[in-house]
Amino acid sequence: MQTPDSPSSVLQRYWGYDSFRPLQEKIIGSLLGGHDTCVVMPTGGGKSLCYQLPAVVLEKTTVVISPLIALMQDQAAQLKQMGIPAAVLNSSQASSKQSETVREAKRGAYRLLYLSPERLAREDTVAWLRQVPISFFAIDEAHCISEWGHEFRPEYRQLSTLRDSFPNVTIAAFTASATRRVRHDILEQLQLRTPHKYIASFHRTNLRYVVHQTDSVSQPQLLIRALRNYRDGSLLVYAPTLARVEETVDYLEGEGIPSVGYHGKMSAEDRRTNQERWMSDEVRVLVGTIAFGLGINKPSVRAVIHLSLPKSIEQYYQEAGRAGRDGRPADCVLLWQLRDAGLLGYFNNQISDPAEKQRAWTRYEEIRRFAESTRCRHREICLHFGETPKWETCGACDSCGAQPEWLVVPVSEKPRARVRPAKLSQGLARPTSPATARATRQASLPTGPAADPELVEFLRDWRRSTAKEQGVPAFMVMHDSSLEDLARKRPASLAELQAVSGFGERKVEAFGKAILGTLEAFNSGARAAPKAAPVASPAEETRSLLAEGCSLEQIAQRRGRMLATIAGTIAVMVESGDLEFRDAWVAPEKRARIEDACRKVGLQWLKPIMAELPEEITFPELRLVVAKLRREEALSKAS
Repeated sequence: MQTPDSPSSVLQRYWGYDSFRPLQEKIIGSLLGGHDTCVVMPTGGGKSLCYQLPAVVLEKTTVVISPLIALMQDQAAQLKQMGIPAAVLNSSQASSKQSETVREAKRGAYRLLYLSPERLAREDTVAWLRQVPISFFAIDEAHCISEWGHEFRPEYRQLSTLRDSFPNVTIAAFTASATRRVRHDILEQLQLRTPHKYIASFHRTNLRYVVHQTDSVSQPQLLIRALRNYRDGSLLVYAPTLARVEETVDYLEGEGIPSVGYHGKMSAEDRRTNQERWMSDEVRVLVGTIAFGLGINKPSVRAVIHLSLPKSIEQYYQEAGRAGRDGRPADCVLLWQLRDAGLLGYFNNQISDPAEKQRAWTRYEEIRRFAESTRCRHREICLHFGETPKWETCGACDSCGAQPEWLVVPVSEKPRARVRPAKLSQGLARPTSPATARATRQASLPTGPAADPELVEFLRDWRRSTAKEQGVPAFMVMHDSSLEDLARKRPASLAELQAVSGFGERKVEAFGKAILGTLEAFNSGARAAPKAAPVASPAEETRSLLAEGCSLEQIAQRRGRMLATIAGTIAVMVESGDLEFRDAWVAPEKRARIEDACRKVGLQWLKPIMAELPEEITFPELRLVVAKLRREEALSKAS
């Protein structure tokens, strides 16, 4: 029987769900009982609820240690929207705001208080935290405390003093990716006392793993094919470098696939804008470096595509695991090249600490074996994390026969010189064999009558505008699963709205009347606004700016791109004959030096040419001159 403050009633009241996911209720029970706890639960398993819900029930302050400011801010904002008092304390805030947060924390004003490990390591922090009524500490991304973890952070190591500073306070550690060795290290470093340990299965049945070795010619074409394979949801592409991010965004735009980029050299405002556009469903494809994604809670990602070999299986599992967090079928695609392995080896050799270098090479050997293996991908991942499945094949990876159609058809030997706009149109092909195939089909089945696609799009429009008005990601207003359940049930009252998945009391109070009004407007004939006409492709935009007399530096500034990206776009057009080379782009003496080097080592590879040149000659200059020479060579052979 539920009581007003039982976990089940709190789950319904604040989160709007009728039941817990596997292990959640047991973990919550351990924390409510005051037990130290260690939780290893894959991305999408609902780790955050495991410490957020007990924080509400215990009516004291749960202190959450998290490595990223953006992640802390998102979680605190979502909690406050649900009516749960939460705050973040970090160095980016004004001193007056920090002082206010500390003052309010001392009087127990928050159910959850988010701190960075650096903040907790300060002596003054420990002093005032002793005046806060703390229920327990929750250490998020706990694998960062271990030197054997793929994301070891020295500042996390300082959390080993937490037990000495707060001997009577419960400590809980949470991570999505920890091997057996890392788990033992977490227990030892945090000095957990007879902890309750919960290790969820690493087998995510709704995901399909596809690993394929490519080259510089086939990879872009396969990427386009893959992206066109998904009709619904959002798509996340990981590129290895800043330049590759921008080149990929421009390439996709040229193919008629709208996308945005995310990397560390962009301004904070541009990063925030692009992330918000992707999170609010304004644009479906985001191309980012590994700087993007930690803590990103977007349920409807239908595919995560890697364009290079990750540093470790743990990193791959964590990043790929951002797909399918809503439990529906999703793909994890790794399109790697042999040169990726060489680059990882180069970086490993730059590590000065012998022990860390050895750990890096161990991780390299593991991810290389995984990429080249012909064994079941799901099983290999489980074995890596210390889980031994009873099955040998999954039916949901390329090794077990779940090969997508877009990968089977051979690609052309050369990429097209010019591109034509295209739409993301085809549906998602799914695996067709045993247990995983059945599980993924069941996960994708709707409950009740099918939702009207026009109503779904109309509700997306409302959600998008509401999220923009409130300055929050779209999923904070309503998850995709809630939106589709809403479109199926079409509630006519606030009471009926509470029966929609994900609608707790606070969400109904905040959005109920507006949602009912939106449904009424749809019933009266209102429809979603037509999509905006496509803008010029990156190549067309660059060509127009050149016609206006802009320099390459001015074009880079106008288009918000690095100079190397602009030079790359122009080089492609020059080499294909779509644009004439201009002498003003490269000074005569530099051009002569580059041409001499090309005659010496040939035009096939850029790195050997660069090695022959003095430091004052830049890579963009090299690319432009080589494009000119390649075009001249092609014309000479044709004649």
